[in-house]
Amino acid sequence: MTSKQRSYLKSLSNNLDPIFQIGKSSITPEFTAAVSEAFHTRELVKVAVLKNCMDDPKAIAEMLAGRTRSQVVQVIGRKIILYKESKEHKKIFLPE
Repeated sequence: MTSKQRSYLKSLSNNLDPIFQIGKSSITPEFTAAVSEAFHTRELVKVAVLKNCMDDPKAIAEMLAGRTRSQVVQVIGRKIILYKESKEHKKIFLPE
């Protein structure tokens, strides 16, 4: 992913609300499955890491991206933005 594409995805994610929250149990198989399921209907997912989660948000983002086969767009504070290109429901067209 180029910096121009990453910047474009960041601008799209500004008006998104987090649809998942990671708490003290951190990443569970059920949580990973739920995020994977969300990628069936959307390409951009925002995740909030709650204060009671002791894990590093950047480490969580990398782990979650690896398990869901997505890409980390940005980790800012305790918010994680992930992108996965959809084959059936493509709505986001990245700049070259």
